Amino acid sequence: MIYFEDLEVGRDAYFGSYEVTREEVLEFAGKYDPQAFHLSDEAAAKTHFGRLAASGWHTCAMTMAVIVQHLSKGEGQAGLGSPGVDELRWLKPVFPGDMLHVHGKVVEKTPSRSKPDIGAYRSEMTVTNQNDESVMRFTSIVLIRRRPA
Repeated sequence: MIYFEDLEVGRDAYFGSYEVTREEVLEFAGKYDPQAFHLSDEAAAKTHFGRLAASGWHTCAMTMAVIVQHLSKGEGQAGLGSPGVDELRWLKPVFPGDMLHVHGKVVEKTPSRSKPDIGAYRSEMTVTNQNDESVMRFTSIVLIRRRPA
C-alpha cells in the first residue's frame, strides 16, 4: 500500500493509455454533453474541430479510468478521495481513434494540521495523444492516509 510518506515530490509516473472510440464519444455526449459537434459529423465539420470531437468532460472521465485502473494494479494507494482539481485546461481536441496517455508528477505534499492520520498531495497531470501532443492538463489534489504507527 502506498501511503503519504511514500510519495516523492518530483517523481514522474506513467499511468497508462486509453483508446478513444467513436461509440464512446457519441454515448458520452448523448448523455452528458449533447452539443452538436460531439454528436454529428456534419455539425462538427462546420466548426473549428473539423470533425467529431470528444467532450472535454469525456476526456476527464477517460483519464480517471486510466488512473483508477493503474492504482488497482500492484500495491494500491491509501487514497481518501479528492477535494477537486485546479487549472483544468483542454489544450487540443480529442478525436475518435486517438490514443490518450496519462502522465503525472507529484509537485507538493502537505500533512494535515488538524488530522494527523492524513495528508494531501498535488500532482501535475498531463494527457497526451499518440503524437505526444498535450490535449489536457490539470492539477490533481488527493487526500491520502498516513502510514499507521
